[in-house]
Amino acid sequence: MHITSSYLLSITTFFYLGAAAIYLIYWIFRLDKVGILATVTTIAGFCIETAGILLRWKESYELGYGHAPLSNLYESLIFFSWVTILVYLVLEFKTKNKVIGAFATPFACLAMAYASFSPNVQDSIQPLIPALQSNWLLAHVITCFLGYASFAVACGFGIMYLIRGNSKGDGLLGALPSRKVLDELMHQTIIFGFLWLTVGIITGAVWANQAWGTYWSWDPKETWSLITWFIYATALHARFVRGWAGKKIAYLSIIGFISVVFTYFGVNFLLSGLHSYGSS
Repeated sequence: MHITSSYLLSITTFFYLGAAAIYLIYWIFRLDKVGILATVTTIAGFCIETAGILLRWKESYELGYGHAPLSNLYESLIFFSWVTILVYLVLEFKTKNKVIGAFATPFACLAMAYASFSPNVQDSIQPLIPALQSNWLLAHVITCFLGYASFAVACGFGIMYLIRGNSKGDGLLGALPSRKVLDELMHQTIIFGFLWLTVGIITGAVWANQAWGTYWSWDPKETWSLITWFIYATALHARFVRGWAGKKIAYLSIIGFISVVFTYFGVNFLLSGLHSYGSS
C-alpha cells in the first residue's frame, strides 16, 4: 500500500478525536491510566501529523513545485492543528494537569476534521502563485499560526475559568486547575500569542511590500488581523494598567479567538481581497 500525506493526515484526525474523548473521560473519572493513555494518544497523533507534513513537503518536490506545505487553506489548517497540539503538550508537561487536554485538543481535532472532510477544502498540492513565491512565506505563516494556536489554547483556558466559577468541591469542576492557575496560564498564553502575532503582522507587511509594492493596503484580512491584535492588546493593557483579571480576561480571550476565526475563515469565504488565495 502506497502511503500518502493525505492518508496520514486523515488518520491524525481520528487520533485527536480519540485523545479529546479520552481526556474527557479522564476529567470525569480521574483515572491515572486513562490520563496516560490520553497523553500517549495525543503524542502519537502529533507524530503522525508531523510525518504527514514532512511527507507532503517531499511530495511537493516530487511534483516539481518544491515549497513548504503552508500555501493554501488545507495546509494552513493542518499547520494550525500541529502548532496547537505542540503548544498544548508543552503546557501539559509544564503544569502536570491533563484535564486541560479536554479543552485544548478539540480545537486541533476540529481543524483537522474540517481540513480532511470539508468539500470546501482541496487537499491537492498546487504550485505557488506569484505572490506566494517568497522567502517570507515561512516566516509570516509560522509566526501568525504560533499566535493563532496560542490564542486557541488561551480560549480553552478562558472557557475553563468561566466553567469553574467559585467551585471548591471534589466534583468535575473541582478537578479543574484553580482560578488563580487558570488566570495565570491564560495570561501567559495570550502574551506568547500576542508577541508572535505582532511578528507575523510585521513580516506580512514586509512581504506585502515585496509582492504588491505597499506595506499596508487595508485588505480585509489585514484589517481583521489588526482588529484581532487590538483585542489582545486591550486585554494585556487592561491587565497591566487596570489590573483586570479573571472573568474579564476570560471573556476577552474568547472574543479574541472568535476574531481569529473570522480573520481566518470569514475573510476567505465572505470577503474578497489580496488574501483570497487562502481559500483556494
